[in-house]
Amino acid sequence: MDSLKAEIEKKRKILETVQPEEGPKKKKYVRRADLEKHREQEYLLAEQEYSEKSASDSDMTQKEEDQKEDAFNISPEEVVRRLRAKGQPIRLFGESDKERKIRLRAIELIEERTEGQRNDFMRTLEEMETGLDLEALKKTADEELNGDSSKKKAIEDSALDTSFISIDLLDKDPDKLYVLIYTFFKRLLREWEQEMNNRLDNVKRSTQGKLAAAIQRQTNEYLQPFFRSLKKKSIEPDVLARVTEITHFMQKREYINASDAYLRLSIGNAPWPIGVTMVGIHERSAREKIFSAQVAHVLNDETTRKWIQSIKRLLSFCQTKYPPDDNAQLMG
Repeated sequence: MDSLKAEIEKKRKILETVQPEEGPKKKKYVRRADLEKHREQEYLLAEQEYSEKSASDSDMTQKEEDQKEDAFNISPEEVVRRLRAKGQPIRLFGESDKERKIRLRAIELIEERTEGQRNDFMRTLEEMETGLDLEALKKTADEELNGDSSKKKAIEDSALDTSFISIDLLDKDPDKLYVLIYTFFKRLLREWEQEMNNRLDNVKRSTQGKLAAAIQRQTNEYLQPFFRSLKKKSIEPDVLARVTEITHFMQKREYINASDAYLRLSIGNAPWPIGVTMVGIHERSAREKIFSAQVAHVLNDETTRKWIQSIKRLLSFCQTKYPPDDNAQLMG
C-alpha cells in the first residue's frame, strides 16, 4: 500500500512540473510529448553534469601524476640500484626509462602498504641485506685500518666495572648489581657484534651469514628496553633475582644452571605458569604454592618477551664464545 501511495505521489509531482503555463487551471492529463520532453531535458542535464565532473577529475588526476613524477625524479643509476636491492629485474623487455621508474614506484608503494604485515625479523634481515653494499663495506674497512673505533671501545671496556656478579649482592648491594648486569650484557653484545664484523666477505653475504647478523642486530634492538630498566633500577625483585642467577652462572660457565634459571624466568615453575595468583574467591589448600615469583614473566607483555628471548640468545653466544671446562655443563 505504501509503495502504491509513493508511486501516485511521484506521478502527481511529474504532472505538476510539466503543466503548460497557458492557463491557470490544472489539467487532469499530460501529453506524452510533454512528458518525453521533460525526461529528455533531465537526461541532458545529468549527462552534462557527469561530463563536467569527469573532466575535472581527469585534470586533477593528471596534475597529481605530474607532481608524483616530478617528486620521483631520480637518476637511472639510482633506479637500477633500488631494483637490484629489491631483487627485481633492472629492465623488462621493451621497457623505457619512464616505465621503469613507474614500476619501481609501484613496487615501493606496495611495500609501504604491506609494511605492517611483516614481522620484525624479516624487516631486520632486509636492512642487513641493504647495508651490505660496497660503500658500507668500504667504510667498515677504513674504520678497521684506522683502528680508532677499536681503541675507543677498548678504553671504554677498561673503564667499566667487570667485577664478579654474586647472588649475595641481591641483599647486600642491589644498586651495584644493576651496574654489573648492565656492563656484562653490554660487553657480550659488543663482542658478538665484533665477531660478526670480523667475518669474511663471502660469509657475510651468504644466507646463513645474513641470518646470523640479523639475529644479532635484532637482539641488540630487543634488549634496549631492558637496559633502560637497568638504568632506572625499575626491575621487579623476582625478575632481578632470576637475571642475577643467569649472569652468575654464565660467568662461572655453568650453562646448564644458567639455562635452568632462564626457564624459571621465562615460564616459571608454578602449577599454573600463566601469571595466575588468585584462582577463586575462596582459599584453597594449595594456595600457598602459588607465588608471584613463580609466574611466567614471558607472558607479561610483548616487550618483556622480546628481551627475555634475547637473553637466551646471549646465553647461547656466551657458550660458543667461552665454552665450559666440563662438557656436562653444555646446553643441548
